Amino acid sequence: MLRDPEASPLSIELIVVTPHEFSKAHIALISCRSFQSLDYDNIENHLFLEEERRMGHMSFRCLEISRWVICGLIGVLTGLIACFIDIVVEKLAGVKYVVVKKSIDKNTEIGGMCISLILWAALNSAFVMVGAIIVAFFEPIAAGSGIPQIKCYLNGVKVPRVVRLKTLMVKVCGVICSVAGGLAVGKEGPMIHSGAVVAAGVSQGRSTSLKKDFKIFEYFRRDTEKRDFVSAGAAAGVSAAFGAPVGGVLFSLEEGASFWNQLLTWRIFFASMISTFTLNFVLSIYHKKTGELSSPGLINFGSFDLKYNIYEIPLFIVMGAIAYGCVNQMVSRRYVHRPCLQVMEAMLVAAVTATVSFAMIYFSNDCQPLETQKSSEDYSLQVPQSFLLNWFPVRVEHSILSPPEHVAVFQGFCADGEYSAMATAFFNTPERSVRSLFHSPAGTYKLETLGCFTLVYFFLACWTYGLTVSAGVFIPSLLIGAAWGRLFGIMLPYIALNPSVTGKDAYQHSRFYFAGGIVRMTLSLTVILVEATGNVTYGLPIMLVLMTAKIVGDYFIEGLYDVHIKLQSVPFLHWDAPATSHSLTAREVMSSPVTCFNRVEKVGTIVDVLSNTSTNHNGFPVIIQTAPGKLCGLILRSQLIVLLKHKVFVERARSRLRQRKLQLKDFRDAYPRFPPIQSIHVSQDERECMMDLTEFMNPTPYTVPQDTSLPRVFKLFRALGLRHLVVVDDDNRVIGLVTRKDLARYHLGKHGLEELHLAHT
Repeated sequence: MLRDPEASPLSIELIVVTPHEFSKAHIALISCRSFQSLDYDNIENHLFLEEERRMGHMSFRCLEISRWVICGLIGVLTGLIACFIDIVVEKLAGVKYVVVKKSIDKNTEIGGMCISLILWAALNSAFVMVGAIIVAFFEPIAAGSGIPQIKCYLNGVKVPRVVRLKTLMVKVCGVICSVAGGLAVGKEGPMIHSGAVVAAGVSQGRSTSLKKDFKIFEYFRRDTEKRDFVSAGAAAGVSAAFGAPVGGVLFSLEEGASFWNQLLTWRIFFASMISTFTLNFVLSIYHKKTGELSSPGLINFGSFDLKYNIYEIPLFIVMGAIAYGCVNQMVSRRYVHRPCLQVMEAMLVAAVTATVSFAMIYFSNDCQPLETQKSSEDYSLQVPQSFLLNWFPVRVEHSILSPPEHVAVFQGFCADGEYSAMATAFFNTPERSVRSLFHSPAGTYKLETLGCFTLVYFFLACWTYGLTVSAGVFIPSLLIGAAWGRLFGIMLPYIALNPSVTGKDAYQHSRFYFAGGIVRMTLSLTVILVEATGNVTYGLPIMLVLMTAKIVGDYFIEGLYDVHIKLQSVPFLHWDAPATSHSLTAREVMSSPVTCFNRVEKVGTIVDVLSNTSTNHNGFPVIIQTAPGKLCGLILRSQLIVLLKHKVFVERARSRLRQRKLQLKDFRDAYPRFPPIQSIHVSQDERECMMDLTEFMNPTPYTVPQDTSLPRVFKLFRALGLRHLVVVDDDNRVIGLVTRKDLARYHLGKHGLEELHLAHT
């Protein structure tokens, strides 16, 4: 029996496709084999059952308390990381803007504006260079927002190095450099990845990277428990980013967690609340207003007090039909793979971003009188000769902004007493630009200003996303949507059939059209935006916009995260089996023949199978010697390696010496970085020994008959988070194994293998 359960070659197939289609499918399948699955199904062997039976009611209650304590720690640490990122980005961006301002002040009179442009581009490139170097050379998995990787992890795919301490450090430093470097990115998306890494580390009570074991939380050292805590960490990251605890829970449910337990809901909500409270409290101390909890998240949209009419709802739906993902897929497919070239590409994008921003500010004539931004209160505004770099507290119509979140305006190249609308949009962090678009009064931006900004920033964001830097796409998409919505609001009086629509009405319309800039998230994003704005009135329009965007976008292409998962050829399992799979059965999709072990197996045979690098098996059915092929259990590669490491076998097949008694602690100590088989030394005499697998195998693995339909197999596999599903005949004999990769072959979507019409022979 020679066939792999987890990473074996494909069955013989007759494929009628073009050479190009075959090449794409073959590359996807080869890449798919580089990923392994996580064991989300508990291995209920004799050791596990004995431990559970020894535990009393008080022990289980202590474990439940420990889960709450871990969730609280996850919230605190995630909130502290968010504070660190926010404060450092603010400091670095402030230093950069001051340096550029002084250069412009100095060179304006002598006509050396090119020097200021070069300085701005050089500073941006320097920050981005540092961020790109640490990602490209030290931890490539930290590139991007990390949401697709965490989504894969929660789906059951073991993405290498995705939740390690080194990844967290590179992610935090990388996103600081990316945002401070002026790229069209946000720091909110990476917070989800950061929270997940924190959760994965805290829940294990040790650091394998630092080789430090605190001897706590040992019971949770398994994939099932870690998955639940990673879900809480992702939710805490959303809560810290947007100040939306409920939205964080729903995001973890909708976009992250593939498996959900009702008992998780309160614990995840608790972690989210602790996260946003920690961020609030620490930032209040930083702003020297201890106890004034006015900064619930990294971005605060301010408070809105607006109403809408019933006839405006169709306009919201039209706005939602603008899809963002189509262009992004084309530019996110990177062809630069050498680390040095990846760093140069990131620096090029940073320099081009600064150059384009400078040019648009320089040639823009959208100068607004500063009085339009003044509050009704008496503020003394000192306007410098070039860029106005002070953050002025502004109270604008229909919004109430807390002091740390004031709208910022910049003079740019306008005359004294005026500010540049284009500079306010470009010479700023994306978060502050979003707030400016939300809360600036009607007439602040001209039509051509918003049109140029929306178009240019859209292409910059598309070009930027996919670089080898730590960055998120949520805030840039939000900024594009906000600019597009405000642009539509300005144009509304000219295109409306009802002459009564005024410019002020258009301005009110524009406030929430930004939701059309984000696609493929409905429930969670609606709640996040409602929580972030503090206004439930616009819950229905936001929901309609997002639903329309998702429906229209899904018609043409998958969501942005799903696109990137597919580009990496990850064996990701969606919620349902393909619609055309009802004619297939388990026999047609399974891997066969399968490598099996006897209940009492020779050590040399086990070592040879595990050392076979051409197949790299990870799961093995255990059969009865007296009834060839008859299933009696399932054992994993990781278990066998621990058994070999501890020499759990008798001296000879005829010997009656008892084996060394192993406990679950031995397996937990080796988790999650089990040693490779090459590091296990087995002498020639030991190869002749026998190993009894009865006590360590799972005696009750999930099985299905060979004629079970593929949708039923998929539902069972997907709902239970299985890694292996044994296919048996009528006599309970093993005839094959269904793995994640077998199912993923038939779930690559309408542009994948489903179009290849695979015909098994």
